[in-house]
Amino acid sequence: MTQPLWTFADFVAAMNGRPTGLEPGVISGISIDSRTTAPGDAFFAIRGDQFDGHDFVGSAAAHGASVAVIAEERLAALGRMTLPLVVVSDVLHALEALGLAARARSMARIVAVTGSVGKTSTKEMLARALAGSGPTHYSPASFNNHWGVPLTLSRLPADARYAVFEIGMNHPGEITPLVGMVRPHVAIVTNIEAVHLQYFEDGIDGIVRAKAEIFSGIEPGGAAILNRDNPHFEKLALLAIDAGVERVLGFGQGAGAEGRLLAVDLQADHSLVTANILGNEISFTIGAPGRHLVQNALAVLLATVELGADIELAATALGAMAAPKGRGARHQIWIDGGQATLIDESYNASPTSMRAAMAVLATTAPAGAGRRIAVLGDMLELGPDTQRLHAELVDPLMQAGVDRVYLAGPSMHALWEVLPAAMQGHYAEKASELELILVEEVAAGDVVMVKGSNGSRMAPLVETLKTRFSPHAERDPGLQGPN
Repeated sequence: MTQPLWTFADFVAAMNGRPTGLEPGVISGISIDSRTTAPGDAFFAIRGDQFDGHDFVGSAAAHGASVAVIAEERLAALGRMTLPLVVVSDVLHALEALGLAARARSMARIVAVTGSVGKTSTKEMLARALAGSGPTHYSPASFNNHWGVPLTLSRLPADARYAVFEIGMNHPGEITPLVGMVRPHVAIVTNIEAVHLQYFEDGIDGIVRAKAEIFSGIEPGGAAILNRDNPHFEKLALLAIDAGVERVLGFGQGAGAEGRLLAVDLQADHSLVTANILGNEISFTIGAPGRHLVQNALAVLLATVELGADIELAATALGAMAAPKGRGARHQIWIDGGQATLIDESYNASPTSMRAAMAVLATTAPAGAGRRIAVLGDMLELGPDTQRLHAELVDPLMQAGVDRVYLAGPSMHALWEVLPAAMQGHYAEKASELELILVEEVAAGDVVMVKGSNGSRMAPLVETLKTRFSPHAERDPGLQGPN
């Protein structure tokens, strides 16, 4: 019989809550979203910026929640409930307390990942790499903020052998409390880039210090794994040492890297890698494309060794990796009896990740008379250099051999103005205004990459193309639209 995630007694004690109603049979999961609540879940009615979870307790019950955690001040307004309740003074604080209790009982070896870009893909690689050595816990999405980290912690099974956490920030001081909950044995900083600059008056130096907050939570005897090819490596290493970190390891191409890249063959849908990891040479395949994944795979294998897992199993597991939704996932779409390739990079964007995505696009050859097409939305939170950083994308676009460029958002107009006329597809203020244009202009043989910051709303363009040019739509005259 599967062990429940929490006994009700331990659940209530961890939060110092007050139970009302019947005691639930089991608590098999933790949820903060009534839409995805599963039978046996404990639903936490968190009040967010736009919604109050207390308004969805009934929906959570309908989805099979075993208990709801609610605020004392909202108890009377909820009226008579058949769902068991645990009443607390603050629901988010209760979730944090449950996460701390999960960490206190866990014997898992834990790794935490931060960085300006590459956090989620590195987390996914770590989860895949460690799973062969024992039960591994990780979040299914980018749960890296003030509610996502305690949510992931609260879901940590008592018998997990390894756990992987992603920790993000866009303001100084955000990482410190989160890493204090996680207390990792290993922390990875993927890189430091000019991201979220608008929140840092001291520019990139402030970002370095903010990312270095992760060192404050590393367990005694633990390790920091840093990108040796990043220009901020030395500063980060010194900050790690100042924080009391006992082992600082580097990854990259440089001769001094403990995880050193020796050779790489970048293909359109995978990469072949040879590396030296702490003195041992190893060759492996990464099942998704991109030089940035190769770089971060070195950190993953270093972490594997530091956590006591099997590096051979880890390296083999990376061969089965696929790019996740919004971060390089590939789709074949059907147009006029032929196919085009759609690359979904719509989840987020920065100058660094834009260049990485364009490099992947460059390795993907169109078929027949097809073209390389880039559909780009605004990069957000770049501060006073926003216009320059957008305009500077023209060079990597040209180097990637992109034929046509479609742009959306006010900041992308700076790039539009410097694009060669032959590359200009269309410019729009909003991403939604590109939908009909792309449907008309994308053709069989094309390779289409869609990328932008999450707030620029590029993901619906991907869904439009997938739906409009699915095999079903190709066969259904009713979906063909006007001629």
